[in-house]
Amino acid sequence: MPDRPVVIGVDSSTQSTKAAVVDVETGALLAVGRAPHTVTGGGGARESDPEAWWTALGRAVAAGLEEAAVTPSAVVGIAVAGQQHGLVTLDGAGRPLRPALLWNDTRSAPQAAALTAALGGPEPWLARTGSVPVAAVTATKWQWLRRHEPATAARTAAVRLPHDFLTERLSGEPVTDPGDASGTGWYGAGTDTETGASTGASRAKPDGDTGGPAPTATPAAYDTGILDLLGLDPALLPTVAPTGGTRVGGLTRAAAEALGLPEGIAVAAGTGDNMAAAVGLGLGGTGLLDHPVVSLGTSGTVFAATRARPASPGISGFAATDGTYLPLGCTLNCTLAIDRIAGLLGLDREDAAPGEGLVLLPYLDGERTPDLPRATGLLTGLTHATTPRALLGAAYEGAVFTVLRALDELLTACGLDPADPSVRDRPLRLIGGGSRGGAWTETVRRLSGRALVIPAATELVALGAAALAAAAATGTDPVALAATWGTGAGKTLEPVARDEETWGRIEKVLEQSAPTLLA
Repeated sequence: MPDRPVVIGVDSSTQSTKAAVVDVETGALLAVGRAPHTVTGGGGARESDPEAWWTALGRAVAAGLEEAAVTPSAVVGIAVAGQQHGLVTLDGAGRPLRPALLWNDTRSAPQAAALTAALGGPEPWLARTGSVPVAAVTATKWQWLRRHEPATAARTAAVRLPHDFLTERLSGEPVTDPGDASGTGWYGAGTDTETGASTGASRAKPDGDTGGPAPTATPAAYDTGILDLLGLDPALLPTVAPTGGTRVGGLTRAAAEALGLPEGIAVAAGTGDNMAAAVGLGLGGTGLLDHPVVSLGTSGTVFAATRARPASPGISGFAATDGTYLPLGCTLNCTLAIDRIAGLLGLDREDAAPGEGLVLLPYLDGERTPDLPRATGLLTGLTHATTPRALLGAAYEGAVFTVLRALDELLTACGLDPADPSVRDRPLRLIGGGSRGGAWTETVRRLSGRALVIPAATELVALGAAALAAAAATGTDPVALAATWGTGAGKTLEPVARDEETWGRIEKVLEQSAPTLLA
């Protein structure tokens, strides 16, 4: 019997590549191949060689197919979801001119401040791009390159994001999607086209045929005024495909030989990692709208798919990959900070108790939301009766409070009232490494007062990319397909009464200390 058709969803993250081999019909995850990346740099620098990403993609695909015991001829499509914001500069032959500047490279913080000031403050940026420049945003990295490596900037023949670079290697097409493009700082997510440059969407081929019909350009576009401010020629940028599930071409002969896959299989436009995770959870226009997600990892993130265009300085106003929006809030101190405090106390991370009147704000790396970049950790309420377990519990409470506070800001930016029962009664979808920990989940339940849904799947980015690949291969909607596959399904934890006393205690300390001790 011939193999059932499968697709490959690639998660090219900061630290590694994962290639998920997924049954097209059922969504069954057959295997995940993995290959590591190398990140270099110190003193704020974080860089990786894009060629190493391509090598890792090949290794991960081979490992996944071998583990799944699937022949390459069964593969009908592939899509890449990549780490957002990274700056990849290429020469005329498509070769990297230097290592990519990654999202967590903070050297461009001065450029972020200068760009914000250049348009007259945050509000014009919010109106035009949905986000205020920070060091993570690609536009600030391009400005850093122009300032510190002008010869490299002058030689640049193409500017790509990490997932764009890999998709172009697969398909031969210079293409991106609305979701990842919305994190660059030069894309008007939802801006009227009269203020933006053409996306050039006619270059994307949804049917994989060079003679086939071209998709209509999306309403959002590259902002020519911002590109002029950046000294960035729009001709260096990729086409913006209508969605991440748009078929942009077939696998080229060179890529097929490098990966051991059939030439001509569908290549989707792909997207950024956060957008792919949303697809994997079934969030989008044909799925769940205004349903919040909390991701507990090294950083804490909150996001939701919505039709309302958000505009808040503390929120990244991203586009989703399917034509909706995906506003996202981020805190810097989450699982890594708590593990550090547990280590200082000599405790296992699960050996925590409620904070017992303590407040511990674990802002060990400053904080992004709220905007306190120079903050350090803050502890108050210590008594002779304080136990190490209560100290650790207070650290959990401080981290969870900060994430949930960012969630309230996100919901408000979407035009929703966080206190409205119809909003507050929606369950939180809890993902990331922290969602597997009992101390994390119970603290989120207690401080949110919400039911929690914890998806069974752990590779949501790769699964979302697989749904995009299947969409490109079959013409189906990726969000609806992911919902049919059930990749976002999991166990539900019923709500408990919200701990208003602890919430109010932490809130009061933050309000009083932010202008002084945490400034």
